[in-house]
Amino acid sequence: MIAPARHPHAHAHEQNQDQKLHHGAAEPRRVPCRFYESVPIGQLRRRQAGRLLSACLLLAAVAFVGVSCGGGGSAAINTAVVPAPSGPPGSPSAPSGVVLDHVEEAPWLTCGNCGNSNGGTAASYSSKRGIASPSEDGSSTEFSIASARPFTNGYFFQEHAPVSTAMAALTYEFDIYIAPGMENLPQAIEFECQQKLNGWVYNFSWQAVYPSDTWRIFDYALKRWDDTGVPFAHFAPGVWHHVAAEFHNDTAAHRVIHDALTVDGARQALNISHNAFHSGAAGEEFTNAIQLDINAAHSAYSIYIDKMKINYR
Repeated sequence: MIAPARHPHAHAHEQNQDQKLHHGAAEPRRVPCRFYESVPIGQLRRRQAGRLLSACLLLAAVAFVGVSCGGGGSAAINTAVVPAPSGPPGSPSAPSGVVLDHVEEAPWLTCGNCGNSNGGTAASYSSKRGIASPSEDGSSTEFSIASARPFTNGYFFQEHAPVSTAMAALTYEFDIYIAPGMENLPQAIEFECQQKLNGWVYNFSWQAVYPSDTWRIFDYALKRWDDTGVPFAHFAPGVWHHVAAEFHNDTAAHRVIHDALTVDGARQALNISHNAFHSGAAGEEFTNAIQLDINAAHSAYSIYIDKMKINYR
């Protein structure tokens, strides 16, 4: 699944957990990414604003987080504490709590060839924000990958304020677009959120596997991908598709639960549970990520992401 790449501050015993994926997909390393109050490759600036609403509304606190990365531009992630909205039938039930909105517009970090299980030369991959077309709201983010070596991959992640409690509900959602001619080129597309708390790693990952047309989830403790029984239909090119994954965890029993996956309004309830991973490492972290996997023919491709949102309580 998405492996947190070989992060410069990752623990050595967590970096060596590599395996080949079934169906030829490269298995990413699951090394939890570390959160810093002062981001070493940029500067984290937090601005908070409080607003008192009328008696019929709740108190909302809104924070805008801008990260300047490697000398590049900065963008804001809108962080808000809101009540759960009601959605149309078939949409995931969004939890009340913290909402990180327009996440794709903030800078993305990478970690070299940390996702490559076969070693060797790292793939050439990149992200580009502020894409006007294709986009849904005037600004999407393009993720691209190319490699002369098969089964390599590109891992992109973001760091957020640590979450120091169990997650009663977590939703990771976004819209994805693939250009005509590229709809069958990926080996796999992966996405995840990850929480590190009290020495335990709670990894919430999904993988869309193109050769086998299956959706899989990652068991971080056993370092393996598990088939969910949910078929994967390749994303039709030239149109936007909505993906939403629902999770929660149990920090007393140290369990990770995949509750449901929704694609284009079709919700599959799952309730699949597996053990969290005990790393014993100190510190708290909360990250999200996307990974692109290269196929056997090492075909280059790109995807576009818009309206990415993380909602948890």
